[in-house]
Amino acid sequence: MSMREDQERREYYRIADTMALEFAPLDEAVEAEGDTCGSPLFNLLADLHLAEYEAQHLLRNIGERDRTLANYLKTLNRRIDLLGQALAQTLLRDISAPRSVNISEGGISFQDPQAVAEGSLLALRLVLLPQAMGLCLRGRVVHCSPRDQGGYEIGIEFEALSDAQRQLLARHILQRQAQERRLARENADPL
Repeated sequence: MSMREDQERREYYRIADTMALEFAPLDEAVEAEGDTCGSPLFNLLADLHLAEYEAQHLLRNIGERDRTLANYLKTLNRRIDLLGQALAQTLLRDISAPRSVNISEGGISFQDPQAVAEGSLLALRLVLLPQAMGLCLRGRVVHCSPRDQGGYEIGIEFEALSDAQRQLLARHILQRQAQERRLARENADPL
């Protein structure tokens, strides 16, 4: 393990996960426009989740003052989530099949049949499962190592994450970690 990987592991909690992932070299012209996803539908899905994150504190404040209004807004939010999940299912057909990854707030590693040049900048489209949350991220390839079984192990460090993107990743990681702990308790404590 290189010193960089060791340092990365200490800075962020990493989990093994399964998600739909697609990546492509980031074109400088596209990067300047700020559209790293290249898909209007995927941008819509990502924006839905970012808007939900940004509105959470407002919903909490409303809930403190008016429970009825807060409950109504939560119901509307669930309806929008359902629409987002339907959109995500459509997008999952266009993106690669879910694959095993190792992810943290700082980056992601996965296996792929094609090599990617170290140092290259990539546009990443992630669909985090099971909630079908879409994220459009930028990342730089920090390593691309051949595997004995064929293919390559690719490590990517996320770049220029917004606070909302980082928080959505952190929330997903914490939810998966809690789910793993719950499953481990259930398996160790049979009824």
